[in-house]
Amino acid sequence: MASEAFGGVSAAKGARPPPARLVLPAGRAREAVAFAAGAVAAALALLCSASVLAPTPAPNVVSIPLPASASSSSSSSSTSPAAAAAVGEDPRTFYDDPSLSYSVRGRRVTGWDAKRAAWLRTRGLDPGSAAVARRVVMVSGSQPEPCAGPGGDHLLLRFLKNKLDYCRLHGVELLYNTALLEPSMVAYWAKIPAVRATMLAHPEAEWVWWVDADTVFTDMDFALPLERYAGRDLVVYGWEAEVYEERSWVGLNAGVFLIRNCQWALDLLDAWARMGPAFPEHAAWGRTLRAELAGKPDAEADDQSALVYLLARGPGVARWANRTRLETGYYFQGYWAEIVGRLDGVAAWYAAAERGAAAAAAAGLRRRRAEREHPRYAAARGAALREAGVPGPAGGGQKGWRRPFVAHFTGRCAEGMRRALAFADDQVLRAYGFRRAAPLSDSVVPLPFDYPAAQ
Repeated sequence: MASEAFGGVSAAKGARPPPARLVLPAGRAREAVAFAAGAVAAALALLCSASVLAPTPAPNVVSIPLPASASSSSSSSSTSPAAAAAVGEDPRTFYDDPSLSYSVRGRRVTGWDAKRAAWLRTRGLDPGSAAVARRVVMVSGSQPEPCAGPGGDHLLLRFLKNKLDYCRLHGVELLYNTALLEPSMVAYWAKIPAVRATMLAHPEAEWVWWVDADTVFTDMDFALPLERYAGRDLVVYGWEAEVYEERSWVGLNAGVFLIRNCQWALDLLDAWARMGPAFPEHAAWGRTLRAELAGKPDAEADDQSALVYLLARGPGVARWANRTRLETGYYFQGYWAEIVGRLDGVAAWYAAAERGAAAAAAAGLRRRRAEREHPRYAAARGAALREAGVPGPAGGGQKGWRRPFVAHFTGRCAEGMRRALAFADDQVLRAYGFRRAAPLSDSVVPLPFDYPAAQ
């Protein structure tokens, strides 16, 4: 469930250099990340997380028109005769088919693209419109029972808050699941039933974005670059050479992925699920994965190895690979051990950019503002960072000092989790006039006027 590593860092001319730090070799860090992704037990022991659900940015919000009889003012009662009469009177859709199954073990869904398009039209939505094309539902969650270890539930709450903050700032809905939708699909396999059910429950969404419970959004400004994914139906963090040439079981990380709400995706989820513990072939798949994938140390059929096999080796391989993008252009999910120690340096570069004369909009960025204006100021901050010469791509990368988009934790590092959560929380608290007193402090202090110029 973790993924990625920071490599070398280049300082830009005129930019303020960050503090010195220890850097792991990119290759070793990548191996550590991917291995940690497969070795999920350590993370589960700390966070007690096993299942999952969540959504996306302001432009992704779709307004579904209500029937005239139900569009009265908010002061009217939802139990009025007019409202009650409107319920169930919509045109019949795929929901009225008694054979429809939300379960991964139920009947396969076919003709989904046409069914979904028909549903959208009955709700007054154009399936090809930008409003629908940019709609994303994020899915995350945790196990139904309380954590056994001390502090686990508190950390889960803070991880949830982080996702809620990101979704609120970007106009996103959050679906957080605490139920095992297929009891035998536990731990890392629990995501597949949740994602599949979300597709059927949210035909208005073009994308479903799975995000593991133990991830932190460490850049509250960055929005998914959906325009990059035209013609692709699955986006996952990984490396093409490791997946398609080496067939490494750690060539990608399945802890965060973006999947289009379409028939192709439902078919992929069905094929993926059949390798899991809900099906009798599970043990045989474990032996196959160990034999076929480079470096796999055991015969356990885990979700990550299964996805690598489907893309690189399995039946109909071209069908799956041709519509999948292995994303490394930014930190779609970054390995926490390569991120946490750099956060102070990243913060220093951002503060310098907002103070610097090179940023034409620096004074404007320091202006106090309402939280709902966050997307506009996030775009302006990105422009100011580029003008100030802060190195690295938006969303973070192996080189540079831009905020990493997502930090993924897959081991026992409570202090690192608190550091990443506080780093993200400072970005949120700024709109309320506060920041944390120190990176690991739970206390806050008021921000001076014209912050960060008046530090």
